[in-house]
Amino acid sequence: MIRKKLKSKIHIAIVTEANVNYKGSITIDTELMKAADIQENELVHVNNATTGVHWETYAIPGKKGEICLNGAAAYHFKEGDKIHIISYALFDKKEKHNPTLIYCDDKNNVLKNLNINKSNFLNTINLNFKVE
Repeated sequence: MIRKKLKSKIHIAIVTEANVNYKGSITIDTELMKAADIQENELVHVNNATTGVHWETYAIPGKKGEICLNGAAAYHFKEGDKIHIISYALFDKKEKHNPTLIYCDDKNNVLKNLNINKSNFLNTINLNFKVE
């Protein structure tokens, strides 16, 4: 059986721009994409921790620190919003997979890169990151 599972999550990135005139997508700092194993044009889910909006789009690489929601998404995200960027992949039921969790600082630099497994999962959820 094939299941869709969490592949990676960029946790609390800060939106640096919202560009309604671009044709769509989310522009993500290339280093964040690499750390989270998100490829260009890959489907991602974007959750706005500030407003509660959920959006699906595709990722395109951007400049250092850049997180820009493009096209129609720009009506639902604004500069300064805190977001989660989530990618999924298909895995065989028997295939072992540990998702990657990327924590960002307030400039969208990688603060912590964790490979989550059962033994360290509780430690990851006890990190003191606040959403304001």
